[in-house]
Amino acid sequence: MEIRTTGFGHPDAQSLAEEVQQEYVRRYGDGDQTAIHPDHFDPPAGLFVIGYQDGRPVACGGWRAKERDADGLRDQDAELKRMFVVPTARGKGYARTLLRHLEATAIAAGRTRLVLETGTLQPEAIALYASEGYAEIRKFGYYKDHELSVCMGKELVAETADVL
Repeated sequence: MEIRTTGFGHPDAQSLAEEVQQEYVRRYGDGDQTAIHPDHFDPPAGLFVIGYQDGRPVACGGWRAKERDADGLRDQDAELKRMFVVPTARGKGYARTLLRHLEATAIAAGRTRLVLETGTLQPEAIALYASEGYAEIRKFGYYKDHELSVCMGKELVAETADVL
């Protein structure tokens, strides 16, 4: 899979975002109502990428800067948004590859923790995040009071070379 930084306004990003919204409708009965604007993902305050396989967009995801708030978010947090792999490309490790890429870019941008909101009807997403070191955190955002909401976070640590 080739990962390209496209921005959230790119036509392929919008197409995949519509697919993920339909996934939410199938699972929860409605799309994600969280406010998202393309400029939320403009560097240096964010990033949006698409994974391409054989020239076809098969995965997407991004992060946007967050700052300290009353829900427990902290300065230098980044929120993961719109992680999605099309059904025909699932099970190939694309989500994990994309997640690790987004973590690395958030670190490079000076972000120190990645946070996300998902739902209990997405057990595969929860399992992926848990396997990558994410743990439940205090709920935040639009769905913080929703019973099916799960918020997770991971401290981001830049890899450093050993100095002898």
